[in-house]
Amino acid sequence: MYELTVKSGFAAAHRLRNYQGKCTQLHGHTWEIEVKVRGEKLDQAGMLMDFAELKRILREASEELDHTCLNDLEVFADTSPTALNPTAENLAWYLYQRLAAVLSRDYPQLKLRSVTIWESPVTAACYGEALE
Repeated sequence: MYELTVKSGFAAAHRLRNYQGKCTQLHGHTWEIEVKVRGEKLDQAGMLMDFAELKRILREASEELDHTCLNDLEVFADTSPTALNPTAENLAWYLYQRLAAVLSRDYPQLKLRSVTIWESPVTAACYGEALE
C-alpha cells in the first residue's frame, strides 16, 4: 500500500457557537490542511498520483474558505439552525466530504485516508474513514 501526503493552507476567521470561552469572539487563523491518499497500484511513471494534481484538487476544494469569515458560508452560517459549528473537527469533516467526492469520481483507484486541519502549529483535528 502506498500513501501520499500533500499540504496546503488558507486564512480565515471564525467564531464558535455553543462554546464557553474566548473563541466565541471573532478571531482568525492561518489554517493548514494535510491530506493523505492511499492506493495499491502505481501508474506507468511509477507514481500513485501526481503531487501537483492532488494539490490542485485540494486547492479547489478549499478555495471558498480562503480569506472569509467561515460563519458567513452556508455550511457554517450563524443564521441556519442546521449549520455546522466552524470548529477544526467540522472543517476536517467538510473538506473530507468534498475531496472524497472528487477522488471517487476521478480517481476510483485511490482512497482518501484522512484530512487534518491544523488550527495552530500545535493543535489539529483529523477526520478519516476508520482511522487507526
